Amino acid sequence: MENTVCTVVVTYNRKDLLIKCIESLVNQTLKPQAIYIVDNNSTDNTPELLIKHNYLKTTPQLENNIWTSSTEYEQITIKYIHLPENIGGAGGFYYGVKQAYEDNYDWVWIMDDDAFPTPACLENLEPYYDLEDTVALASLKVDLNNNILYHHRGYFNFNQGLPIQEHITSEDTKVPVKDIDMASFVGLLVKKDAIKKIGYPKKEFFIHTDDLEYCIRLRTTGKIKLINKSIIKHAEGSVQGTYKKTVLGVTANRRPYDKLWINYYMQRNLIWIGRKYSTNKLSLYTTIIKNYIMTLIGIIVFDDHKYRRIKFFTNAYYDGLTSKFDNKKPKQILYD
Repeated sequence: MENTVCTVVVTYNRKDLLIKCIESLVNQTLKPQAIYIVDNNSTDNTPELLIKHNYLKTTPQLENNIWTSSTEYEQITIKYIHLPENIGGAGGFYYGVKQAYEDNYDWVWIMDDDAFPTPACLENLEPYYDLEDTVALASLKVDLNNNILYHHRGYFNFNQGLPIQEHITSEDTKVPVKDIDMASFVGLLVKKDAIKKIGYPKKEFFIHTDDLEYCIRLRTTGKIKLINKSIIKHAEGSVQGTYKKTVLGVTANRRPYDKLWINYYMQRNLIWIGRKYSTNKLSLYTTIIKNYIMTLIGIIVFDDHKYRRIKFFTNAYYDGLTSKFDNKKPKQILYD
């Protein structure tokens, strides 16, 4: 069968959101042939809930240190893969895309567990499968109130420092099809031929900007099309937790210490991407130095645990500059 689609959903301890995501997928007007659920070692009894909803028929079995279970649900193959450790969203997408590619599906539809495709989402992508030089299709991403999330679709500008992407605008959503450069891993449909050429998402990133880096590689092989009639909703609730703090009349958004670890990956990965792909190294390094200084000033003025915070961000910047990917480091610095 041509144009077979395998959906890859990565999840971690968000079983209720995952169920809603799977419901959205099995109720598509054009159904995918398969749904691969990559579980990053959840501890919230995710497989039990999948069984309760009949998305799995059997308890996962251990094979090569990975728990797996497969079910045919209304002619859709649902494969549950429970990894032995949490390797982050980037690692989960690496594993899921690799499995779908090796299983020879024509398209791999990538999304988080809090993504909810509207009923005709995939059907509205189908007419564009055979567009010339097209390697990926992106749905228009909206929040739960149908507000367009412009920052999740955009264009590359390698001649500026950081960031190297610019967002789409409202004008870009007024045409049926628009060439774009990047789309987040929420509703990105990738062609098998492109995966063959560029490989899989960069698992070393753990979380954050793995989709940006993957789209940079995708664009070396062909075009990414934004299909505005195809709508996918996103809860975007994974990491809340900034708060406002005022010192001497100056107010700034701050991250609580117990949530700070997540900031490491964005800083490190963006710097790594900038070093690899930016064509304006003067602007890049000027931006990095400026951001680092502003970060230090913010910590000194607003934050607790000043020494550990400074050490933490210094390591994030240094590791991005030197291509060091130790994904256990941020929590070790902050909390050990």
